[in-house]
Amino acid sequence: MTEKLELEWSPEQIAAHLRAAFPDQPSWHVCHETIYQALYHGGKGGLSRKLTARLRTGRPLRKRRRQPCERQIRFIAPALLIEHRPAAALGRTRIGDWEGGLITGRMNQSAIATLVDRTSRYVRLVHLPTDHGADAVRDGLAAWLAALPAVARRTLTWDQGSEMACHGELAPYLSEGVFFAHPASPWQRGSNENMNGLLRQYFPKRTDLSVHTAADLAPSRNGSITGPARPSAGKHQHRSSAAT
Repeated sequence: MTEKLELEWSPEQIAAHLRAAFPDQPSWHVCHETIYQALYHGGKGGLSRKLTARLRTGRPLRKRRRQPCERQIRFIAPALLIEHRPAAALGRTRIGDWEGGLITGRMNQSAIATLVDRTSRYVRLVHLPTDHGADAVRDGLAAWLAALPAVARRTLTWDQGSEMACHGELAPYLSEGVFFAHPASPWQRGSNENMNGLLRQYFPKRTDLSVHTAADLAPSRNGSITGPARPSAGKHQHRSSAAT
């Protein structure tokens, strides 16, 4: 485990690797949460706490998450919640169903918009040069959507961040509309959340993300962003990425 953590593998990847590489050693088959516990609460006989710096978050301590009841719906009409998204988007059988979100920098003063196609796992990074308020995010996403072919513009699923307050102006770019996950439900946008975890290795939270220009995020510069993705069905995948 220590060797893989030093290589910046995630606990999920390590757990899947142990099952695949040592099928005859069931005592080695641990879940990813066991690895996290060994890192953060191992004490004597556990993994070194210093290895937490090799995790994608880089956090020395785990953060308490707020409960869903502590969060409130902001500006979302009930008809736009994720359960009303077309069934075809759930099946991952077509392109054009995107999940999106923001990764933010130091003190939440800078951000990059990230989008993942649910089927192809194709990634786009949207440059937000001035701020990540509703108007800036609307303008950035509108420019990105306008450049896509119609077949690749079906749905967009986002969290309930205030940066999407202008979602009504983005809906016309999508044939089936914009939809929102429930509060405190990141698994409803799992493709985007997982990719954001990978991207954090290259865009750390405590840094100024505004230093990255549109050229820095362009497709020709995306080689360092691709890497071992979180395991899917027990297999390691590589996801291509691109930016706008």
